[in-house]
Amino acid sequence: MIPEIGQYALVLALTLSVFLAVVPLYGVFVGNSLWMNYARPLAKGLFLFLLISMACLVYSFLTDDFSVAYVANNSNSKLPIYYKFSAVWGGHEGSLLLWILILAGWTYAVAVKSKGLPLDIVARVLSVMGMISVGFTLFTLVTSSPFERLLPNTPLEGGDLNPLLQDIGLIIHPPMLYMGYVGFSVAFAFAIAALMSGRLDAAWARWSRPWTNVAWAFLTLGIALGSWWAYYELGWGGWWFWDPVENASFMPWLVGTALVHSLAVTEKRGVFKSWTVLLAIFAFSLSLLGTFLVRSGVLTSVHAFATDPERGYFVLALLAITIGGSFLLYAIKAAHVKSESSFEWLSRETFLLLNNVVLVVICLMVLLGTLYPLVMDALGLGKISVGPPYFNAMFVPLTSILAVLLGIGSLARWKKTESRYLVQQLWLPAVIAVISGFAITYWVYAGLDATTIVGITLAVWVLLSVLRDVLNKVMTKIRAGSAPFSGLTRLSRSYYAMTLAHLGLAVSIVGVCLVSVYSEERDLRMAPGDTLEFADYTFIFEGSRKVQGPNFIADQGVLRVLKSGEPYITMHPEKRVYQARGNMMTEADIDAGLFRDLYVALGEPLTDGAWAVRIQHKPFVRWIWLGALMMTAGGLLSATDPRYRKQLMRKLVPA
Repeated sequence: MIPEIGQYALVLALTLSVFLAVVPLYGVFVGNSLWMNYARPLAKGLFLFLLISMACLVYSFLTDDFSVAYVANNSNSKLPIYYKFSAVWGGHEGSLLLWILILAGWTYAVAVKSKGLPLDIVARVLSVMGMISVGFTLFTLVTSSPFERLLPNTPLEGGDLNPLLQDIGLIIHPPMLYMGYVGFSVAFAFAIAALMSGRLDAAWARWSRPWTNVAWAFLTLGIALGSWWAYYELGWGGWWFWDPVENASFMPWLVGTALVHSLAVTEKRGVFKSWTVLLAIFAFSLSLLGTFLVRSGVLTSVHAFATDPERGYFVLALLAITIGGSFLLYAIKAAHVKSESSFEWLSRETFLLLNNVVLVVICLMVLLGTLYPLVMDALGLGKISVGPPYFNAMFVPLTSILAVLLGIGSLARWKKTESRYLVQQLWLPAVIAVISGFAITYWVYAGLDATTIVGITLAVWVLLSVLRDVLNKVMTKIRAGSAPFSGLTRLSRSYYAMTLAHLGLAVSIVGVCLVSVYSEERDLRMAPGDTLEFADYTFIFEGSRKVQGPNFIADQGVLRVLKSGEPYITMHPEKRVYQARGNMMTEADIDAGLFRDLYVALGEPLTDGAWAVRIQHKPFVRWIWLGALMMTAGGLLSATDPRYRKQLMRKLVPA
């Protein structure tokens, strides 16, 4: 009965999404405010019914209702209850339901938080989001219902959740990633609404900006969680593999980063309007592309869902309609958009535009490396592999340019900057950054590695330029009569958010650079009693023992670790066999620290109680995720700026 309620709720959600897509938009065209006012209650009803549907699916998992095919394929009675939550979205059907639920959640949030916006804008925005919901809810009902029954042949036991997904990180990683993916639908909807209305100005950018910041923050967090999960769960010790599905989440993040900056310029200066709209369309289009890649069956990946290619055709059709329709509207309307002001070539606007261009170029580079092998294969031109050497060779220099531009742009003035002023502001941070790059590399790592020098130099450059900008703003407040501490408190919340995010980038640069250059690894055979001197530690292998888990049996290694001859820690990597399907998994043990990780994983069992063992020393690897958390916090903090809560209506300027 409960699964049927979930299915009926899905049908009702589809019905409401159709009404949401049509009724308010028709009200706009005929000038009927009553019909436009239906947008908010329809959005709330849509979210309610999808929430009911998701609750029914969760209930089916928690009660081990194996008459539901999706539950039978992705869970069993021995699966720990907390993993049953991740099992809900561990397969194609459940993750798709999560996708449309989060879309409905964003739609509900816009309906609730848009009371200060013009009614026709709200109606258009919610109608666009309703159109997206129609497509994906229909896709779910027609091809991917999670409530399909196995009656009357109900199995007594379920299959099991993929062991890779039996992890705490996978309970929160997909929802956070989808919050970012789907969150860009709000920026997309605002852009389409602005194009349809023929009105684009600073007020439109202000309305879009907090939603975009929050979506970007969630996508940043989702990508970071995925990287962290891969690092400790896959048993390789890597944190980024340029996997096609990783790339599919990274591309909208890159364009979303450009969009966040472009919206700031459009709001403050009234320029880049057409470009900002284009970025909003691109960001969501790339999110849909990622959805297609994961669900089409064209990829082999630890992230991809094994699915029927016919489902891929459905998603491809949605992608074509969304991208084709939005670009057609853009082509018709964008030519009439006029900038409200001008700027000199040496100005903050210029450096932000260059920042945008570099981010888009990086995205295109990743897109080419991801799709080109698929296109070659589809056309029968042979199979090729594009791997880390290509991506790293392109990504590193472009990111270096981005960091340099960030530092210059932070200290440039709006509209026009005197070259003498810019040199005065930049020469000291530049000199200190270069000296720091050489000094830290030489004194800490006893050598002059070029990659480390460049990485440290760029990180210090970003740090000092950001702090110099803070100092400049505080001094301006003091000269205007504020006390020093008051000068700090008078800076806007969005400014501090920007500062925090940029500092997070500097922290991540340090982490990426140092772990890439100075990671150490040993793959060796270890029998009981064997020792290894490695990275200032002594590892003593004391053998292995059998361990019974809730739904697996494991060989658990025992390695005593000494530091400077003194007992430090005992590590217990495992080789697990999951009983339901016989899957074998490596479970690494990690001694985590702020400045280094010790990483131990078991390979294959050998003769005489010996094991193949991988031991790694990873300096500063945690800084990668620490920087991402800082960027996430910056994005969320920016959205709480009180300016966005004011209901002051700016005059809308016809495009």
